[in-house]
Formats: sequence, C-alpha cells, structure tokens
Amino acid sequence: MNLLGLISVGANTEKQLFRDFVNKYPEYLETKKIDHLRKQDFSRLDRLKHVYLDYTGGHLYPESLVEWHSNYLTSRIFGNPHSQNPSSSLSEKYINKARKKVLEFFNCQDDYLCIFTSNATAAVKIIGECYPFDESSQLLLTSDNHNSVNGLREYARNKGTYFSYSQLDYDSLTVNEDDLQNQLSHASGHNHKLFVYPAQSNVSGVQHDLKWINYAQDQGWEVLLDAAAFVPSHKLDLREYQPNFVALSFYKIFGYPTGLGCLLVKKSSFEKLNKPAFAGGTITIVSVKGDGYYLESNEARFEDGTVDYLNIPAIGQGLEYIESIGLASIGKRVGSLTNFLYQHLRNLQHANGQKLIEIYGSDDPQKRGGTLALNFFDRNGDLYDFLKIEQLAYDWNISLRTGCFCNPGIDESNHELSEQQLKAYFKRKGEKDYFDLIEFLGKRRGAVRISIGYVTNFHDIYVFIQFCNSLLNKP
Repeated sequence: MNLLGLISVGANTEKQLFRDFVNKYPEYLETKKIDHLRKQDFSRLDRLKHVYLDYTGGHLYPESLVEWHSNYLTSRIFGNPHSQNPSSSLSEKYINKARKKVLEFFNCQDDYLCIFTSNATAAVKIIGECYPFDESSQLLLTSDNHNSVNGLREYARNKGTYFSYSQLDYDSLTVNEDDLQNQLSHASGHNHKLFVYPAQSNVSGVQHDLKWINYAQDQGWEVLLDAAAFVPSHKLDLREYQPNFVALSFYKIFGYPTGLGCLLVKKSSFEKLNKPAFAGGTITIVSVKGDGYYLESNEARFEDGTVDYLNIPAIGQGLEYIESIGLASIGKRVGSLTNFLYQHLRNLQHANGQKLIEIYGSDDPQKRGGTLALNFFDRNGDLYDFLKIEQLAYDWNISLRTGCFCNPGIDESNHELSEQQLKAYFKRKGEKDYFDLIEFLGKRRGAVRISIGYVTNFHDIYVFIQFCNSLLNKP
C-alpha cells in the first residue's frame, strides 16, 4: 500500500474533513499547546510516519521526561534506601517526594497512603493476598474487568469466599443497574464484602459511574477501583469519591517509566489488609531464634524488598508534565477525536449497504472514554479475522491492538457466548488455549481496539479513516 500517495491524493479531503471536525468540535482548537508538545517531545511519530493508536496498551513517553531522568541519574549518587548513608538518604528523599506528588495529583494527601508496586496488576494482587477473605466474606465483580482483577476470584475461592459477577447490558456494555443494585443491596450476613470494578473499561472505553462507590459503601461494602484506563485522560478526585482501594499504572498516564504502579489505600482501611508473610523492607524487626516479627506501620509494609528507587522519582516528574498540559485539555482533545472517529466509522458502508464496522459499547459520548472496540465485516457481512486487520494495519504503519485484551467478560458479551457453552468447554480434559476455544465453539472471537491519547492529532485519525476506506467493497 502506497500510504504517502494516498494521503497526497486525498489532501483536500483531509482539509475538508478537518474543517468539518473543528466545526463540530471547536474545543479541539483549544488544545494547540499539545501540537507544539508533539513536535518537541514526540517528533519521532511524524518523522517515522507512524500512526500510534494503542494508548490504552501503553502511552508514549515524552523525550523531555527521558532526558530529565537521565540528567537526574547522572548528576547524583543514589543508593539502596534501606540505610541512613548519604546516597540512601538521597534516594529516600526523592521517593518520598514522588509519593507526595502522587497523593497531591489525586487530591488525597490527608486520607490515603500510596504503596508503590510494579504495576496495577501487582497492586490488585496485594488485595488478593491481604484482604480478609473467608467463608463469611463476599466478593462482587462486574463482568467488565481486566483479568488482573478477575484473578481475585481465585483468592476468594481458595478461602471459601462466595463470589459473583454483576451482568452487563449487551447493547451498551454498561453495568446492568438493576442487577448491580440488587446484588449490592441484598448481601447481608457477610462480615467482609468487597466490590471491584473499573472506572473505565480497558476494551470498550465505557465509563462506569463512580456513583457506585458511594452506593456500595452505603450498603456496607468496601470498594476496589481499577483506575488504570481512566486516569490517563480524566481527573480522579479522591476527595469527591473515596474508594477504599485504587489500583493504577503510571506508564498508562505518561509512558515512562514502565514497570511502576501503585495501590492507593484509604487510611481507615489500611489495617483491614492482613499481610500473610513478610519480606525485606516490610518489617521493623524480625528474629530467627525468637520466631517473631513486627510489620511496618506504613506503606513499606506492602513494598516487598527494595523499591525501584532509581525510577520512582520519574513518576513525580511525569505527573508534573501532565499537570503542565492540564487534564481538562487532555479530556477535550481525546474526547473530540474519539467522538468524531466514532461517528465517522459507524456510518461507513459497502456499496450494497452492508456496514463495514461494528463498534461495541455505549453510543453516549458522556459514557465513553478514548477507546473503541470494533470489528470489520466484508461486503457479504462476513467477519474479518482480527489478525488480518492487524496485518493490514501493520502495512500502513498503524499501531493498533487486537484480541480479547485480557477481558473475557466483554468478549463473551460481544460474541453472545452462553454460560452453558463456556462451562462445557472448561469441563473438557486436556490443555486449553484461545484458539482451541474458538474451534470448540465454532465462533470467532476477539476484536480490534483503537485507543486515543493526548498526543494523537487529527492526521492520525484521518489516516486510520483512510485505512478503513481501503476495506470498503472488498469480498
């Protein structure tokens, strides 16, 4: 595919489309500052003619953040923070500075503790290991959850805890409010009740109302909020909503460094987490002969071993970078581009009237973030294999993502897979994998995911639309 030729021929079309876009979404023009940042910090995108549409998978890093971190590391001496020597004290100073910045960013300095982890998955794992699951407890999850959250059910199962899922509305992929309200309201007789859900789906981009935090807590539940997909383009004010626990990853917000996340724990819920063992850095004292130990009374209790003291300081700098742009500007940019793309894609049709694309999830822009899950269909109405779409996009130098995105609940809803079918499969003996399941069901699964970040510009969207147009009227 001669991408450059196609764009050149369609230059007037792009200009016209851009005029239509800004007429409909004039707020996009208020985000010009980001275009300057793109030239300064993300020039590699245009230099390499790369259209990156996988920001939910991982945000791109600004070059200035990498340069800042390099200068930070090469101009000082840092050591393992578990000591009082000069290099250790300096590390501790900057770790504490980053921790303070995280709490300020989420407006929760007085009410929460920030536990640094390797990612959001590790944050959720702390809850799995330490929440007081037992036979008198209950765990409730929404069907829309990342597998890092779905895995909590196995911790619960192993402790004899009853767990259940709240269902989704198939058309909108939003929570079924009647079902969720019923399950939250009729869970008496349990000493410990944990409700877990994402603020934004990592697949469909659907945003699940934060009102469920207060409603669940009013019914005696504690709440773990998965905020990983939400916070890159939306403000999470933990003064307004106060879930007991919040899990997130920092590279999803500003791209660098990878391998760092955190668990935010409301101070009033801290002692609810019963750490089943100890490790280096998590105790104030331990004895071999005395057969005893005493855990740290703060965040260090859950930060096993030596924290990533060289990279953690970059978190504070990254959050300051985001603040310099402004979450309001990021929200306007991501929202306008996503809504324009959504409306354009849903109207694409083959010459015979067959829709090219089906987009899954809510059609309400107020309930959707910068992520779209979709599938392509040929002129005969047959589903394109998502692997084929990924390869074709590769040829256009477009980075998108395909598959089930570690969220089986959404995929099972999109493809209308029944509980009976799936249970029958898992009762079979032998090894199992994704393609074996497809063969057993006789149905294709998966989707294509497009995700937009603050670095995305209109030209990126235009190129993707051109890519979609190239599939029109194909057999």
